[in-house]
Formats: sequence, C-alpha cells, structure tokens
Amino acid sequence: MGRRLRDNLSSAYVEAANRLNGRHARRKVIAYVEAYDDIFFWRTVLSSFENSDRYFEVMLPSRLSLTKGKKSVLMNLISRKVGENMIACVDADYDYLLQGATPVSAEVNSNPYVFHTYAYAIENLQCYAPSLHDVTVAVTLNDHSIFNFEEFLRQYSAIIHPLFVWSIWFYRRSIYGRFTISDFNRVVEVGNFTLQGAEEALLRLRHKVEKKVHQLQRENPNAKASYVQLRDELRALGVTPETTYLYVQGHHLFDNVVVPMLKRVCDRLIREREDEINRNAVHDTQRRNELSSYGHSMEEIVPMLRRNVGYVSSEPFMRLKEDVRKFIDGVDRLPQGAGNDAVESEVSQQP
Repeated sequence: MGRRLRDNLSSAYVEAANRLNGRHARRKVIAYVEAYDDIFFWRTVLSSFENSDRYFEVMLPSRLSLTKGKKSVLMNLISRKVGENMIACVDADYDYLLQGATPVSAEVNSNPYVFHTYAYAIENLQCYAPSLHDVTVAVTLNDHSIFNFEEFLRQYSAIIHPLFVWSIWFYRRSIYGRFTISDFNRVVEVGNFTLQGAEEALLRLRHKVEKKVHQLQRENPNAKASYVQLRDELRALGVTPETTYLYVQGHHLFDNVVVPMLKRVCDRLIREREDEINRNAVHDTQRRNELSSYGHSMEEIVPMLRRNVGYVSSEPFMRLKEDVRKFIDGVDRLPQGAGNDAVESEVSQQP
C-alpha cells in the first residue's frame, strides 16, 4: 500500500474507513498538531466534543517520520483532503493578526478545517494571568497569595501594547526585517525579576518601550493614520492594552517573563512553609520528617505550568471552542459519508 494510504491519507479515506466500521461505530476525526506538547492541549479542547457518535485522535503530522511543526501540519491541506474527518490544529502565531496578509495567514484564518489558538501560542494560554496563583499552589502546596500576577501582566501589557502594534504594522507590510519579533522581544525583556523590584522593572520597561516607539515614529512619519487604524482593528481582534501578553511570542512570555516570576514567588512560598514547619515542630525528628514529606509533595514549576488548564475561561480559548462547536454542528448536518463513495470502494479493496 502506498505512502498516501499508509499515513491516514485523506479525510475521504478516514470517512470510508469510518463507514466500514459499521453503522453504530463512532466516527473518528483525526486532529493533526504541531508537536508533542500540543497533544495534551488539543485533547483538552476536543474531548468535550466527543460522544457516542464521534471521537478525536490527536496526532503529529506523520507516523512515518519525526517531522513536526506548523508547516508540516498545514502541508496536510495540500497533500491530503482535509475535511470533516481530518482537521489541522495549530498555534495562531502572528498569522491570526495578519488577517490574510500572507498565504499562511489566509489559510489559518479562512480554512474551515484549520483551528488555531487565537492567542499567539499554547504557552500564552498556559500563562493566563488569573490562573497563575493556582500554579503556585500546585507547586508549593501553599495557598498564600503574595503577588498579584493579574495586575503585573495587566501593566506589562499596557506598557508594551503601543510597540506591539508597531510589530504587527511591520509584519502586515512584509517589511518585518526592519523590526522583527526578536527585536521586539529584546525591547520588552523584563530583566532580572524580583518581588521587591517588580514596580521598578515595569518603570524600566516603560522607558525602553517609549524610547523605541519614538524612534519608530521618527523613522516612519507617514504611518500615523495606518497605525491608529491597525491599533483599532487589533482591539477588535482581542488585542487590548490589558491582554497584549497573550499575543506576544509564546516562548518569550513563558521562559523570560512568567517562569522567572513563578520561581521567585514559589521560592518565597516554600521558605514560608518550611519556616512554619521549623517553628511548629515539637522535636527534631518530627521536623525532619515533616520537611521531607513536604519536599516530596512539591512539584516542579515548568511541568506544572505546561499542564495548567486554567485558561479555559480565557476569551481566546472560548473563541476556539466556539469554532470547534460550529465545525461539529456542520459535520452533524452532513449525511454520513457524503461525497466519499468512490473512496470507500478503494479502501474496501485494501489488504
């Protein structure tokens, strides 16, 4: 059997296989994702849409190679007939905000069988501000709230928002070489984060951003009208001064902003819990046993953050779920096997 059929070749092929499984068998929908870490996220998205009639299998772009990434997922749109039994699930990156300015952006935004995160990437949703306190509790088993993650990321977003609009402005015009994502990330770097110095870090960030914004304004004196128009359009797409952190590069937010914050907060909470144990232990053996028990109960920050599902109440996630719901509603209205009779015949002859 050729490679096209060996690799779950097309939506039509899967549809025919579904039909051959019997009248009462559940329909299988294959969901191609970019990388290993994406499998868990998209499982959380799709599982609520499974029932006695359908289920999803979340998988990498190919079972025959280690090829991964957004390009590989979207290539399935070309090499296979993606349809009601085969979908592509990807990070939005900048493609959502580019709104069709590039061929990939057009595919991501207009293809009914491509689903994206709306936020830049899965990592942004894992860093959803209202959920970060819960992550610290999961790591430290200490529910003392000592830092306002929501307020910090709100201020962080408000500060970087004008520069972020400039970033999209350059990418929309395909002149991003003049101000790349890497250039943007260097400006919005928070630096060495401490709980005591959080306000000072934001002041330094504001100074850097304003300096860069003034530079870009001087270098592009005719851009004011188009900049304002783009800013308003981005707000309609969900990028507000309070939520910009959800749309910056996900790895940068995760590794350079949120994880350092979590580490400082968790270190403080762990010390607090250990001090409590040291104060309250009635003898040395109890102290050692209690400290050992507590140490074995704690979790690592990065794995817990990657398994954080507190984003389910976020606007981007709810928009994504609504897209899947509309897709499911459309599929449910189709007759089983519509348009795939010829392929069923082909599949039935396979050994």
